[in-house]
Amino acid sequence: MNAILNLLKGVVIGIANIIPGVSGGTMAVSLGIFDRLIFAVNDLRKHPAKSLKFLLPLLVGMASGIIGFTYAVEFLLREYALPTCMAFIGLIAGGVPMLVGEYRQSLRKAKRKVTVVDAVVFLAMLLLVVCMPFFQQSKNAVTVFGVGALTLGSLFVVGVVASATMVIPGISGSLVMMILGYYHGIIGTLKSFFEAVRGMDFSGAMRYGFPLLFFGIGVIVGIFAVAKLLKFLFERLACTTYSGILGLVAASPVAILYNTGALSDLQLGGAALRVLCGVVLLAGCAVFTYFFSKLKTD
Repeated sequence: MNAILNLLKGVVIGIANIIPGVSGGTMAVSLGIFDRLIFAVNDLRKHPAKSLKFLLPLLVGMASGIIGFTYAVEFLLREYALPTCMAFIGLIAGGVPMLVGEYRQSLRKAKRKVTVVDAVVFLAMLLLVVCMPFFQQSKNAVTVFGVGALTLGSLFVVGVVASATMVIPGISGSLVMMILGYYHGIIGTLKSFFEAVRGMDFSGAMRYGFPLLFFGIGVIVGIFAVAKLLKFLFERLACTTYSGILGLVAASPVAILYNTGALSDLQLGGAALRVLCGVVLLAGCAVFTYFFSKLKTD
């Protein structure tokens, strides 16, 4: 039962990663497994059996969500962007009560009230997510990466940075890649790699796969580094850490609506019906996440 619940939560997180502006970390928070995910990654070497028991169903679910729902989400964002985005905003909103409860619990444990530092961190994280979309590049010159030493080194660094968006709530990985100017290059290289594999072009697969390998190594290194940092923050500065996460989560709806261009649906025919469907989906998804996040797993 626990494995099935973690598998389903992984599917939701995987689908969330497909949506521009949505962070997988945000969904992990909303589903009530974010802190456990961080500690499981950190304890992988110390307690491999226990960590893998928790992580494997999540990873399988995430992969299933990304692979199985990519085209469906792409269609929904193209044809019904506003209702789709409001559904995901509802999924995020449903987990807010639990997050607020954990924040209050951390305050009681620390025997203190909300401080100015907490408020500043909350506002800083909120403004970070709100302002990030305005820094993205309109287009990227690089569409496929080569195998030069400088390129491979930069891809490793970008992989480390991008991995933080997979762990830290509220920050969209695709958006960060666009800001850094590597999004289209990674996507183009990935497509070229798959085309080479399908065409049995082994030299091409090696040429395009090598840059992706360095990027992937950077992602793995970054996930463990960021997870270790977050574990330290949860253990030493829990109240302030929760304040920052609340700020990131609070700004997520703005990032989702802006990056998907969902508000342009208001200019289409049947806009009122789209809004009505969106409100219903938002409420339904919020209720779903609220109760689903309460299902505890080992």
